Amino acid sequence: MTVLLELKQKIKNFYSEHDMLLLSLLKFLLGVLLFQGINHSLGFMKPLDNIFVVLILAIVCAVLPINAMTVIGCFMIIAHCYAIGLEVAGFAGLLILVLFMLFLRFTSQDNLALVLTPVAFSFKIPVAVPISSGLLRGPACTVPACCGVILYSFMKVVQEKSAVLQGKETEMVQKLQLLLDGLMKNQEMWITIVAFVIVLMAVYLISRCSFDYSWRVANAAGAVIYIVIMVLGGMFLNVDVNILEVILAAVFSVLIGLVIEFAVLGVDYSRSEHTQFEDDEYVYYVKAVPKSIVAQKEKSIKKISSEFEHEKKNQEKQEEATPVERVREENFDFEKQLEESLKDL
Repeated sequence: MTVLLELKQKIKNFYSEHDMLLLSLLKFLLGVLLFQGINHSLGFMKPLDNIFVVLILAIVCAVLPINAMTVIGCFMIIAHCYAIGLEVAGFAGLLILVLFMLFLRFTSQDNLALVLTPVAFSFKIPVAVPISSGLLRGPACTVPACCGVILYSFMKVVQEKSAVLQGKETEMVQKLQLLLDGLMKNQEMWITIVAFVIVLMAVYLISRCSFDYSWRVANAAGAVIYIVIMVLGGMFLNVDVNILEVILAAVFSVLIGLVIEFAVLGVDYSRSEHTQFEDDEYVYYVKAVPKSIVAQKEKSIKKISSEFEHEKKNQEKQEEATPVERVREENFDFEKQLEESLKDL
């Protein structure tokens, strides 16, 4: 444990010294995962389905705010839909516009949850988003996270219905109706949205409690709630839910939650203290939990200059050049020396 705490402190110190560079690097990696995931799900416009285009867009997003990544990702979705048909692109643009007007403009600072949701679906760990958002942020993240679920489900519908949407015999009204039914009648999407909302709220409320290990309890409770909702929802709504995939997603999300707890919270509940005090109006009950911090050893470096060594050598040479004659007390005759001095006078 001590080794992990020391490593955590070193990472924090390194990040504080190179925060701009590391933040840009993280946004670059997130952009690559997001744009590559969109190309993998859709990939109908060949000029965009190129790794060099993805890298260039990720570099642009590395120097811009996270909202720019959201906008570029939405334009990529519309562009891929335009390669299928103008009607599909129009439907995608209208859907994204409605999401922005109704939800995202009010929670722009939590747009990271919207970006992370499709990426989490790509890695088969979608529940990691509500658990992480509940630990780090709050209920406001439910809106962008659910918008991310809707956009990912829309891309999945377009991918599955691409053959029908690209058919020349299919009329425009039929294409729009097919897309609308694919979203509104998508039972799996609605189950996932309900699971996201309940898990995020449960994790947020439990993690803000004052009992020991509340973050770990919230983390585990969120995973269990997600498994229960997905399994029971699939059973009652006749939705094909891969139970093993749901359980594995919950397990990996719990591990991610533990890493977040260690990196962000990192407290030592064994040394917690309770105190009570009051003033004229209130009585205060306070629980103080110290953070787990390891004092690092400070290395002292002693510098020896060449000038100091040169002066020391000169001083030693002077002492050797001018020796002091010492007379022993037993060989010194005071009366004789006095007579000789008087004779000289």
